Amino acid sequence: MSHKWTRGLSWLALVLALGGTIAAFTGMTLARFDTIGKLEGFKYLTVSAPVMVGALVIAIIALLLNWRTGWPARRAALIGFLFAVGFVGSLAVRVAMGTDAPMIHDATTDLADVPQFETITLPDDNMRGLSEPSEWVSLHEIGYPDLRSVVLDRPVDQTIRDAEKLAKERGWTIRAVDPEEGRLEATAYASYIRFEDEVVLRVRPDGAGRSLVDMRSVSRVGIGDLGVNAQRIRDFLEDLAAVR
Repeated sequence: MSHKWTRGLSWLALVLALGGTIAAFTGMTLARFDTIGKLEGFKYLTVSAPVMVGALVIAIIALLLNWRTGWPARRAALIGFLFAVGFVGSLAVRVAMGTDAPMIHDATTDLADVPQFETITLPDDNMRGLSEPSEWVSLHEIGYPDLRSVVLDRPVDQTIRDAEKLAKERGWTIRAVDPEEGRLEATAYASYIRFEDEVVLRVRPDGAGRSLVDMRSVSRVGIGDLGVNAQRIRDFLEDLAAVR
């Protein structure tokens, strides 16, 4: 009887782990290539997550039973465990990295004079999840106190050209670029699903031949973004400042 239970739980763990992994990546892949909606694809991941947690628990029990009964189904239990722990672990790490992020999806370096999109049209519900714009400002100030305008020792037109090159290297889709006006708008992509995030870079002369750079990054779907937009701004401006 113990061998029967061991084999049964081992194979159950394997089936659940493989099934959950296949379901999650099938949905995310379909969403990545826009066969289904981005949020619909993401739901495959959220539905698969508890299944994978269950598979992990069952796999651990199966491994213990295998150890006690002479490893009659060790391969099935081990494979199920590895798939489940990899899935659950990577998801937990990603969520943990964004636990301190505020529940907003719009980040910028200038809250007093927010860079505006001219070519790209944001969704009508861009303030979704919030009662009023002042709530966004308050959450932003608390969550991202480090996001500030940066000054670069180069003219405005050169800054935009450098930014355009960096954006293309990142695989962003350029929607508008005007070196003379000091504006760049682009669509960036997040995660395997390739969620679309809209980006605008505003560059103004500071009066001393340098560039005053501001940036904004906005998610088209969702309420919170786990800090993705703010991190995009940090990384991009850091790389832009390093251009020589």
